[in-house]
Amino acid sequence: MVENAIKIEGVAKHFDKTVAVKELSMAVPAGSIYGLLGPNGAGKTTTIRMMLNIIYPDQGQIELFGRKLTEEDKSRIGYLPEERGLYPKMTVDETLLYFARLKGIQTKLAKKAIDYWLDKVNIIEHRQKKINELSKGMQQKIQFVATVQHNPDLLILDEPFSGLDPINVKLIKDIILELNSDGKTIIFSTHQMEQVEKLCEYICLINKGKKIIDGKQTKIRSEYGRNTVLLEFDGDGSFLKDEKGIADINLFPRQAEISLRRETSAPELLKNWVKKLDITKFEVLEPSVESIFIRLVGESNE
Repeated sequence: MVENAIKIEGVAKHFDKTVAVKELSMAVPAGSIYGLLGPNGAGKTTTIRMMLNIIYPDQGQIELFGRKLTEEDKSRIGYLPEERGLYPKMTVDETLLYFARLKGIQTKLAKKAIDYWLDKVNIIEHRQKKINELSKGMQQKIQFVATVQHNPDLLILDEPFSGLDPINVKLIKDIILELNSDGKTIIFSTHQMEQVEKLCEYICLINKGKKIIDGKQTKIRSEYGRNTVLLEFDGDGSFLKDEKGIADINLFPRQAEISLRRETSAPELLKNWVKKLDITKFEVLEPSVESIFIRLVGESNE
C-alpha cells in the first residue's frame, strides 16, 4: 500500500490572468480523512478537478495511488461535487444504475449495491420517484449513494452535508466514519468547521490559491492554542470587543472564544471581567478550526 493516496507537488493553474492555484504542494495520507479548507474562490474546486484530470495543471505534478492517474484508476474514485449532477426526469433507480454502469459495475451487482445503499440512507421507499420529485435533502443523499455505491478506495466529498437536516447530517457522518474504518481515504471539503473538527485527522487551508497551513489537526490546533480562552457568561459582553489584550474574538450572546495577545495575562483579564459579567465558565483551550481559519485567512488577506 502506498504511503500517500494523493501527492501534489508545485501545482499551479491559471485562467487567463487569474491565478486559481499557486505552487500548491500537499500529501493526503492513505486511509486518512483529510480536510481541504478555504473561503469561496480559494482554489479548492480547481484543485479537486486537477486531481481528477477534469482539468490539467499548468505546472507541477499530481499522483494518485502512487502514480499519475489512469483511466483504470478512475473506477477507484468516488467524487461528490458541490453542484448536483443528477438527471431530474430519471427515477432514483435509473439514476443510480446509470452511474454504477459508468463505473463498470455489472448490472446484477449494481442492483444489489443500490438496494443496500438506499436502505442504509433510509430512502428505499422513494426509489421509483423521479429526481425532481425529491426534496433537496433526498437528492443530496442520492448523490452521496452514487458516489459510494461502487466501493471506491478514494472519496472526494465537496460539501457533502449540503441541504441535509441534523438527523441526516449525522447519518452521512456515521457512514463516512464507517467507510474510513474500512480503509477508505476521504478528502473532505466543506465550510462547516464543526464537522471538520469531528471528522478530519489532517487539514489543509488554502486562500487565493496558495497553501497557508497543513498537517495534523491536533498539531495545528496546539500550535495556535496559546492564550485561547472560552468564556461563558450572563450579561452584556459587547465590551469584550474593545479589550486591548484581545487579539481576536468570536462573540456570541452568552459565549465568546477569545484569542489573547502573547503578552496578555488571562487571570488579570478575568479579574476585570467578573466585575462586569456573571461568568459561568472560563477555560483555557485549544482554538477551534473555525477560529484558526478566520485568523489565518484574515492575515493572508492583509
